Amino acid sequence: MKKPAGVLLALAYLAFISLGLPDTVLGVAWPSLRHEFGVSQSAMGAVLAAGMTGYFSSGLLAGSLMRKIGVGGLLTASGGCVALALVGYAAAPSWWSFFPVGLIMGLGSGAIDSGLNGYAARNFSVRQLNWLHACWGIGASTGPVIMTAAIARGFGYRVGYAVLASLLGAMALAFLLTRRLWDEPTSAREASPSPSAVLSSELDVDPGFVGALRSSRVWLSMLSFFMYTGLEATLGQWCFSLMREGRGLPVEVAGSWTAAYWAGLTVGRVTFGFVVDRLGADRLLRCASGGAVTGALLFALDTGAVGRLGLLFCGLSLAPVFPTLMARTPARLGAGIARHAVGFQVSAATLGSSMLPACVGVLIGQVGLGAISGAAVVLALAFLVVHESLLRATRPRSVGLSPLGSAP
Repeated sequence: MKKPAGVLLALAYLAFISLGLPDTVLGVAWPSLRHEFGVSQSAMGAVLAAGMTGYFSSGLLAGSLMRKIGVGGLLTASGGCVALALVGYAAAPSWWSFFPVGLIMGLGSGAIDSGLNGYAARNFSVRQLNWLHACWGIGASTGPVIMTAAIARGFGYRVGYAVLASLLGAMALAFLLTRRLWDEPTSAREASPSPSAVLSSELDVDPGFVGALRSSRVWLSMLSFFMYTGLEATLGQWCFSLMREGRGLPVEVAGSWTAAYWAGLTVGRVTFGFVVDRLGADRLLRCASGGAVTGALLFALDTGAVGRLGLLFCGLSLAPVFPTLMARTPARLGAGIARHAVGFQVSAATLGSSMLPACVGVLIGQVGLGAISGAAVVLALAFLVVHESLLRATRPRSVGLSPLGSAP
C-alpha cells in the first residue's frame, strides 16, 4: 500500500515547529529561574552542558536505534522524552532537580532531530528540507512569545513550560498514532530517492555504527557540519557584542541587526527552497559557501553600514546550508551509511555550535572583540574548503554524472 506521504510531510512540518519551540525559551525563563533557585548567572551553563551532552549522545546512537525500533518508534520515544523533560522543568522543586533534566531534553531533542532529518533526507526533496528547517525557525520564534506571555501575565515560568509540555506531548501522540506510516523498505536501496547518484552499490548496505565511522567520507561530512554550525553560532552569539561594545552602536541598532541575521536564516530557507531544484543542490551549496565568505569579509573589514549588510548577507547565504547538506547525505554517502551518518552529523553540528563560539570567547579575552569578525572569516573559509573536499571525495564515479548535479 502506498504511503500517505502528504500526511507525513505535514506532520514533519508541525514536528519541526514543535522542535523549535523549547530551544529558545531558557533565556526568557532564566531571570525567574535564577531568582527562585538563588543561583548565579553562570549556572545556566550547567543546563546547557547537560542538554548538549544528551543531544550529542542521542545523535550518535540514533542510527542504531532506528535499526531496532524503526523511525516511527524513535520519533515516538524521543517525543515523549522531550515532553517529559518539559514537565520536569515545570515541576522541579530545586535547582539540583532542575538542571539535570537538560540531559533528558537533549536526548529526546537530538533523537527527533536525527530521526526527522534522516527520514526527510531519504524521502523528501531538497526544497522540502529547506522549508522544514524554516519551520524550526517559526517554532524558535514562537517559544519565547509563549514563555514571555506566561511570565508577563503572572503565571510564571512553570506554566510556560507546562504549555510547551502539552504541545510537545501532542506531537509525541501524533508520532505514536502514525508510527507505522514512517516504516521504510528494509532495503536501503529501495529507500534511496536517487540511487543513480550513489557512489557504489555496496554503500547502499547498512554497515552498522562502527562501519559507518570507518568511512573517511563520513568524517568529512561531519566536519562540514561542525564548521557550518560553528560559523552560524559564532556570528549569532557574538555579533551583538562586537557591534555594541566594539563598534559603539546603540543597543536598539545592534539588537535589530542581530535579529536580522537570525531572521535571514529563516527567510533564506523559504526563498532558496523555491530555487534549489533549478539551481542544483551542490551548486547552491557552493554559492552559499562563497557568499558566507564574502559576507564575513565585509563584516570584518567595514565597521559601518556595509559591514552590517555583510552580516545580513552572511546569514542569508548560510540559510540553505544545513538542510541542503542533510538532503544530500544519502546520495553522497549511500542510503545504508546515511542512516548512521545523519545522526553523526547532528552530533557534530551540536558540538560545533557550542565549542567554536566558546573558543572565540577565549580568544576575545586574549586579543579583544576584533577577534569575532576575524574568526568568522576563518570559519567561513574553513567551511568552504571542507565542503569542496567533500564534493571531490563523493563525486559520482558513473560516467556522465556531473559533480554539480543533485537529485532533490
